[in-house]
Amino acid sequence: MREDILNLLKRQQGQFVSGEELSRMLNVSRTAVWKHIQALREEGYRIESFSKLGYRLEGVPDKMLPQEIANGLNTKSLGKNIIFFEEIESTNIEAKKRADQHSPEGLMVIAESQTGGKGRLGRSWLSPAGKGLWFSLILRPPISPLEAGQITLVAAIAITQVLREQYFLPAGIKWPNDILLNSKKVCGILTEMKAEADAVNYLVLGIGINVNLQEADFPEDVRTTATSLAIEQGRQLNRVKLLQTILEALEKLYYSYLEDGFGPVLELWKSYNVTLGKEVKITTWQNTLSGKAVDVDAAGGLVVLLPDGSSQTFYSGDVTLKESRQSSVTSN
Repeated sequence: MREDILNLLKRQQGQFVSGEELSRMLNVSRTAVWKHIQALREEGYRIESFSKLGYRLEGVPDKMLPQEIANGLNTKSLGKNIIFFEEIESTNIEAKKRADQHSPEGLMVIAESQTGGKGRLGRSWLSPAGKGLWFSLILRPPISPLEAGQITLVAAIAITQVLREQYFLPAGIKWPNDILLNSKKVCGILTEMKAEADAVNYLVLGIGINVNLQEADFPEDVRTTATSLAIEQGRQLNRVKLLQTILEALEKLYYSYLEDGFGPVLELWKSYNVTLGKEVKITTWQNTLSGKAVDVDAAGGLVVLLPDGSSQTFYSGDVTLKESRQSSVTSN
């Protein structure tokens, strides 16, 4: 009912609609209409009301509210079910709980802020309120655990395509999960899974994008290595529209991957990457090695040529590009 009232007010395009008309169209009492209007105001919607004129929508809150995300979202499954939090420890933690409770593929957990945003190798991810996109998606692809890393590359490609084609930003991908702008990190991806020996039960794809952060929002020790879309474009971005565009691009590429396999995805990733051909330092849970990144294999692993002439393939780890100022601060 609340969404119906909101949609009716939006259709009026700034014109008043009377409480009597709203109650007639929705077949509820005027008192019920008023209660829903009050609830919308509490969510942050600016709704004017005048005697004999009715209600008029004056402004929409800059929040990732489910009804705003759903309005105009053109996907089949991604984002069709949305769990929203003003504040949460980690969207990935919550999404894994929901996945264990048999929530459907495409369910999205999104928050205005995280108190314990998760990064790879146990690192944290800065998630200030109202400044970025902090969300996690449940996926249930029919793939083996060895192929799970491919999904991270699928997500990185989709986001990079959106930033390049819709926002005209020179985004590039640092293996496996960091998206860079002008050699600074703007987005990270953390993929976690639950699997049997030969099949994935579910994947949780956690994505953190620095959208409207300003330099002062970053801790001093990462200001030279992290950036935001607003900093790079010189303007604030509409976070809801950005999220909708990303979900649509991600779903399209995800379904293409499931149908056509990893080959086309790998070619796209290579065209966007900033890792291959570079001297790198790669840190895993066990150790740190240096070498030259020379390829990505059919499972999404990074092939590194070591100083002794041998090669080693990594399927997880934190990569630092030795020739740049890349941060080893990892992704959401």
